[in-house]
This record gives sequence, structure tokens and C-alpha cells, in this order.
Amino acid sequence: MNIQPTITVTENGNLHIHIPMLIRRMRGRKVIIAPKSLDGDIPDSPGPVQTAIVQALARASSWAEVIESGEVKSISDLAMNLDVDNSYVARILKLSTLAPDIVEAILNGEEPAGLSLAKLTKTFPTDWDEQRAMFGFTSA
Repeated sequence: MNIQPTITVTENGNLHIHIPMLIRRMRGRKVIIAPKSLDGDIPDSPGPVQTAIVQALARASSWAEVIESGEVKSISDLAMNLDVDNSYVARILKLSTLAPDIVEAILNGEEPAGLSLAKLTKTFPTDWDEQRAMFGFTSA
């Protein structure tokens, strides 16, 4: 979101103040994310990136590399090494099959409102166009 706040004077002399912002759910709470103040970035403001989803995407990529390289033989072995449940590893690994533009949008904090890790870890299609439609992304 690169839009700056604007202040304009209307014909009748009133001020029109436009502050672009996002409203996101973070850790179960609604958070208002304003991209910039009139004189630059807002210090200590939360970023638009959903940390839990980004961490899950990083894990999926890393775990997929470990399995593809042959360091571990199966999801079960990986889960045992990580001391987590097999089903958790399988759900997170599925994220490595997301369309690249979906991953990029998430990393840039530009995902559709309401997209959550819970929604991403449910069963989704392997076809990238179907993924875009399911998760509310516009086609590339």
C-alpha cells in the first residue's frame, strides 16, 4: 500500500482528509494499518504482513527442500525430527504448492482480507487458477 494521506480544501472551504488504511486481523484482534503519515513512515506501526502465514511459508519451503534433497526419507521422519505431529507437517508442506504470485502477494502483505493460516492449511486445489479463485486473488 503506497498511497499517501491527502488533505484537500473543498469549494466551500472545508477540509477533506483522506487516510488510506488496511484493517487486518492479527492474533485475533482487528488492527488498523496506516501506510504512511503526511511526513513519512509511522514509527512502530504494525506491518501489513501476517507473520504466522509468512513463517508457515518459510517452513514449507525449508521442509520441502529437506525432503527433496533426501536428508529425510518421509514426512513421518521429518515430523519425528521436528518433534511435531505428522498431520501438521503435511498441512504446512502443502503450502509449498501455492501459486508463486499468491506467495508473493502474502509476503508483500497484499493478500485478500480474511485470508488466514487456518484457511490456507485446509485442503486446496493444486491448479493455480483454482487456488486464486478459492482464496480471493485475481488472476495473474
